[in-house]
Amino acid sequence: MAKQGKRLKAINAGLDAEKAYSLDEAIRLIKANARAKFDETIEIAMNLGIDPRHADQMVRGVVGLPNGTGKTVRVGVFARGAKAEEAKAAGADVVGADDLAALVQEGKIEFERCIATPDMMALVGRLGKVLGPRGLMPNPKLGTVTMDVKGAVTAAKAGQVEFRAEKAGIIHAGIGKASFAEDALMGNARAFIDAIQKAKPTGAKGTYVKKVSISSSMGPGLKVDLQTLAAQA
Repeated sequence: MAKQGKRLKAINAGLDAEKAYSLDEAIRLIKANARAKFDETIEIAMNLGIDPRHADQMVRGVVGLPNGTGKTVRVGVFARGAKAEEAKAAGADVVGADDLAALVQEGKIEFERCIATPDMMALVGRLGKVLGPRGLMPNPKLGTVTMDVKGAVTAAKAGQVEFRAEKAGIIHAGIGKASFAEDALMGNARAFIDAIQKAKPTGAKGTYVKKVSISSSMGPGLKVDLQTLAAQA
């Protein structure tokens, strides 16, 4: 077993990895123990009783975190004419059509969120092998294929988070920074959990939410008591 550093030993000494904490207590303890030399991201992970290999059990969507993520998101938009100008005015970092497609094909992807107007999808569709594996392919269900370019860019910049279940049925996301107030982190966590609850697929059987944990970039994770979580909903 790898030796723990002094910092991690000190953190673990005050936390019980086997105990299930209330959501607010878990956030308070994780925030208090995020002592790295940078502003750590506070993360949430949810283990769901689903098998994402089946289409009727996939959980995917977007949620706007009320207090933002604390992260600057670079947004790329595929649009032409007036919609391209609308995207630039809304704060998009990269805007283009064929020229942007050529850059993406070369591997020059300078954005973390990709938005496209519907008329651009024939062009964007040819980039699926590049954008798809990176989770950047625009999707109408996620609001990233839309004529409301301004709204989509504004939402992405304001703290909208995409979520998608991984093979083991786990969903995770950053819900803020250690520098955030506890109330802000709590509000973001609650919004994320509620979004996952509402996204329960028709094919999910039995217990839907099996485990929830809170952690920081460099710290251990703490389990959240599901009973107290249900009581707070």
